[in-house]
Amino acid sequence: MKRAVSVSLGSPKREKGAVVDFNGEPVQVERIGTGGDELKARQLFTELDGQVDALSVGGIDLYVRLDGRDYPIHAALKLVQGVHQTPLVDGRILKYVLERRIFERVNQMLGEQLHFRCAFIPFGTDRVGLIEAVESVADQVFIGDLMFIFGLPTPVRGLKRFKRLAHLLLPAVGYMPLNALFPPGAKEEVHQPKFVKLWQQADLIAGDMHYIHKYSPADLSGKLVITNTTTEENLETLRQRGVRTVITTTPRYDGRSFGVNMMEGALTAYAGKNRPLGAQELDALIDELNLQPYIQHLNP
Repeated sequence: MKRAVSVSLGSPKREKGAVVDFNGEPVQVERIGTGGDELKARQLFTELDGQVDALSVGGIDLYVRLDGRDYPIHAALKLVQGVHQTPLVDGRILKYVLERRIFERVNQMLGEQLHFRCAFIPFGTDRVGLIEAVESVADQVFIGDLMFIFGLPTPVRGLKRFKRLAHLLLPAVGYMPLNALFPPGAKEEVHQPKFVKLWQQADLIAGDMHYIHKYSPADLSGKLVITNTTTEENLETLRQRGVRTVITTTPRYDGRSFGVNMMEGALTAYAGKNRPLGAQELDALIDELNLQPYIQHLNP
């Protein structure tokens, strides 16, 4: 059986293994959380190199891709310096492929054209495909990267302004330490609402589950959430906060949806080409394997 392993900077509490069926071929997937321990992550990558069919990096991207250019995250690249044999991915290509098509696929499943008055994306640097998709269905889009990384009080409005700012900042951001960049779930799980007004005014919230779990207010009544990597506990938290519907960009396997880095690793192992897959290859596999988003109505 082929095996794909994600070594994540995220919490060990979210560790999970499962066997996924791709057109009758089983692939064993496993997520190992290191709780932000960079040394442990580096050791695991080195130990697993050559022992599995695909490796993926969780909790941080190796590069941020924007308008065809890859901006390196130098501290993340140090984590995988010992990987020389096994195909290595970080999910950024699959993330773009999946998220830019999310409403195309969800609208078909729901049989309606979704539209929103206001959308909030708490962190969008690694989710340009999601911003593109959201902007196509929302009257206003607010992006919170400057708020959550630098503590600035105002969001960026719209994809055009966001891209302009990102091209300016990414060369410098690539040299920041990992503990300033990876999602808050890698550090702590304490609920700490921030920028409450933005969460409340949005009828669509899209982005990383760690940010939603930690920073959103206790009342998200009637909102639709698009995210990924949800556990049963995450879904219960969203239900208690009043979320109407949650959509994950990847399917659920054995009670949870895995992160796109894990899914890209699984697809890389399944393809068996002993190299990372390109965007067109991943797009074709999504259709071949009929990988659908997962929709759950929590408070209909």
